[in-house]
Amino acid sequence: MEMNNLAEVDGYKDKLDQVRKEVNKVIVGYDDVIDDFIICLITGGHILLEGVPGIAKTTMIKVFTKAVGLDYERIQFTQDMLPADISGHYYFDQQNSGFELRKGPIFAQVLMADEINRAPPKTQSALIEAMQEKQVTIEGKTLRLPDPFLVIATRNPIETEGVYPLPEAQLDRFMIKSDMGYISPEEELHMLKNKNEDEKIKSEDQLRKVKKVGNDLGHEIKGLHKNVFVSDDVIKYIRDIILETRNVENLVLGASPRAGEQLLYASKAYAIIKGRNYVIPDDVKVVGGKVLPHRLILSVEAELEDLTEKEVVDEIVENKVEAPKGDFKSGS
Repeated sequence: MEMNNLAEVDGYKDKLDQVRKEVNKVIVGYDDVIDDFIICLITGGHILLEGVPGIAKTTMIKVFTKAVGLDYERIQFTQDMLPADISGHYYFDQQNSGFELRKGPIFAQVLMADEINRAPPKTQSALIEAMQEKQVTIEGKTLRLPDPFLVIATRNPIETEGVYPLPEAQLDRFMIKSDMGYISPEEELHMLKNKNEDEKIKSEDQLRKVKKVGNDLGHEIKGLHKNVFVSDDVIKYIRDIILETRNVENLVLGASPRAGEQLLYASKAYAIIKGRNYVIPDDVKVVGGKVLPHRLILSVEAELEDLTEKEVVDEIVENKVEAPKGDFKSGS
């Protein structure tokens, strides 16, 4: 298998490391979450960000979008929200004696769907077309969304009242589910010291610390994974992992073919983050725990045993499917 333009991915590791440094000026820790954002931006995927309140999910997204030079809109999902509140609507302009389009917040390069599970299913479904087709339909007229277009949806894992479950079809549209948990004690101490020093600085002033990396990095890295080489052995490894999820007794629903496709793309993007133009099995292992768990459904028995989808995936990649060995570079 030969790939063209492998050299095009060279040099981006330093730029992506710089993005991480810029985010860390305001947010302490969560380097793995920043990597998840980068993977989705490279591949055109979307991310489901799960975490308890107060861990700076919104601030991180603001800082990240500024570092990569993209515009950002935020939607606070509520139970009374309508699909038109997301996509927009036509209104009659008396001055021009005609109907004009008032675009909704979805017409942004990065859309933060805050507490997406608070909206009813009809409203949640309004995002499915946008996430998959990168377009919206308003009163019969189809409109393209900006390029790149990235949805970062947040979900509070401890809320049980006033929330709706996300449909399986919508969950499958998210390339990655990223868990934003508590930071380490050392990182929390560092964060508190920074807050103490910056107590009189407004949040918008803190964002001014962040500099845009490169001239147009958000556009530059989109689609870069297409230039990453993947050996036949690694592709077979990905296939075998997907097949194994369909044979595990603890699961009633295994991974879909789309999951395999997303695992392949995410592995290629992660290789770029690590400064390589080829994928190794360890790349697949790292991103597998982010790409697969939210697409799986546990059996009742597994839930009673407090088993998680992530633990099932970890068991598969560590013990059930043997990783290939060898040199995985192009032309080897």
